[in-house]
Amino acid sequence: MSATDVLKKVPLFSDLSDGDLAGFADVLREREYPKNSVILFEDDPGDALYIVSAGQVKVVLIGEDGREVILSVMGDGDFFGEMALIDDEPRSAHVIAMKDSRLLVLRRDDFQAQVVGHPRIALKLLKVLVQRLRQADAKIGGLVLLDVNGRVARLLLDLADESGGPRITRRLTHHTIAQMIGSSRETVSRAMRELVERGLIETTRREISIKNRDGLASLAGSRT
Repeated sequence: MSATDVLKKVPLFSDLSDGDLAGFADVLREREYPKNSVILFEDDPGDALYIVSAGQVKVVLIGEDGREVILSVMGDGDFFGEMALIDDEPRSAHVIAMKDSRLLVLRRDDFQAQVVGHPRIALKLLKVLVQRLRQADAKIGGLVLLDVNGRVARLLLDLADESGGPRITRRLTHHTIAQMIGSSRETVSRAMRELVERGLIETTRREISIKNRDGLASLAGSRT
């Protein structure tokens, strides 16, 4: 897939014409990272946006005891590091490849030069930042107010919404889910089993399907 085709999948750039997309594609740099390699370290200088062209990565905080808290898992067409396009602050988290991944890198100077002719992208970037801030608020609220079943339900609903349908095809182990909601793998396994038994979800080795969205939303304390 060409850099232009990848950009078409990214909300920041999806409204641009083919000619304008080509302008951005010309300044992208491609990098490859093997599974388990660190793409970014927390506190690294922030000077670029990263777009996942192929593969899967996780954004994590790592405690002094080595424990990981996963902030998000990203796949094809997702992007991270957008704050670096605006400020000059260091990275706020680690980013690690969950499997062999290919990324496109857009440096701040190149982005800002292109934005002069495409001011709508700056507005889209602000909307993305606001959306992610709202998601962070919701996640914090869930950690404080919901039990494990509720946190799992909310995560599954969010992932399904990201996929645009009832199927979650992103490969997530129970251990990964536990790191995303602040729990243990054993507790998450029990919660997932209970959701299956109640007919709220269906699981296979490749995907998770939402079977009863209203039931999950009730556990998550949210509206459908």
